[in-house]
Amino acid sequence: MRYFDLHCDTLGECTVKNLPLRDNKELQLSLERGRGFSAWFQCFAAWIPDTESHPLEYFRRVVQRRRKEEEQNQDWLQFCSKASDFYSTNQEKKCGGIFTVEGASVLEGRLETLDELAENDVKVITLTWNAANEIGGGVQEPGGLTPFGQKVLQRMEELHILPDVSHASEALFWDVLEHTQGPVLATHSNAKSLCSHPRNLTDRQFLALKQRGGLVGLNFYPVFLADSGNASAVDILRHAEHFLSLGGEDCLAMGSDFDGAAMPEGIIGIESIERLAELFAQHGYSDALIDRIFYQNSFRFFEKYM
Repeated sequence: MRYFDLHCDTLGECTVKNLPLRDNKELQLSLERGRGFSAWFQCFAAWIPDTESHPLEYFRRVVQRRRKEEEQNQDWLQFCSKASDFYSTNQEKKCGGIFTVEGASVLEGRLETLDELAENDVKVITLTWNAANEIGGGVQEPGGLTPFGQKVLQRMEELHILPDVSHASEALFWDVLEHTQGPVLATHSNAKSLCSHPRNLTDRQFLALKQRGGLVGLNFYPVFLADSGNASAVDILRHAEHFLSLGGEDCLAMGSDFDGAAMPEGIIGIESIERLAELFAQHGYSDALIDRIFYQNSFRFFEKYM
């Protein structure tokens, strides 16, 4: 099968714990365990913790680790910097990496840092993590877009870096849509109608992203799947069905949050994706719709906007 995942924290975990991306037992994702896909694209995030005192320095450490992994895994891994890379990785049966940043605190309040991120092929920035930063409010510290945040969004559009509103407060979410023209993503967020966690999207938010031509990636974290915090793979299906009931056939995707979250019952790691697709099939999903959710929607999106 084909798989495109909008969010994982594996690269950061490899950096901090000095673990190989190629093959490891400690993490939820490795290149070895993803080798069975006929096509595989993975967004690798450099997660910037709210407590990180030197976020840009930490980002640079992750960049160094990414370069090392690319060099050591040229047979299995290629990071995509332009649209044509999507085709070359498919032809060569490699994992196509997309480099992202989770937390605009990496900018350290300086607009020019965006140029450094662009030079390192960052394609998506999750604007906040849970706390507020110079951009605006996070889910645990609500607030709208700051004047600096407006400048950041404008420069991101000039650099073709896409904004991600997973973790954004609702006020920041609507401000981002007001101050941008292009697509906006929620790389790893679920439906608030089914689970009331503040990290999830209201129906109105989902419809706004759909109308803008964005993407919403289903998050596997049990706390975002069920209010009880106890969830299984079936709950991922429930959130998919809800978003599809809102007309999300062309904007629904996968955003597992591998190595950034606990997994629900039935999901171990990247090796569980084929079983998850089989669950969708058992509930009447056609092969074509499964492929759209698990791969095609994201592929077409990045092919267009890269």
